[in-house]
Amino acid sequence: MVRYEVVAEVAPELVDRYLEFMRSRHFPDILATGCFVRIALDRASATRFRSRYEARTHADVDRYLAEHTARLRADFAAHFPTGVTLSREIWEEIGGTG
Repeated sequence: MVRYEVVAEVAPELVDRYLEFMRSRHFPDILATGCFVRIALDRASATRFRSRYEARTHADVDRYLAEHTARLRADFAAHFPTGVTLSREIWEEIGGTG
């Protein structure tokens, strides 16, 4: 499993709008690409969130980055031109239990 993770630092006054946008628009749009099989949203604090996008292969993540990110990032930026700071990482599962 390969995980594409995005951490968002959200201005307090934007948190409700951010969560609504992610759940009602951004996540469905990303799932519609067919590149990911699961999305999870985690909260570390009142204003810090992590979205975890799970793909079966690194090729699926590469396809997402090549074919879909420009459009989806532009849409996100149109809704949140300021007040949200993002960082992104790709994690590849190499072991574990269960």
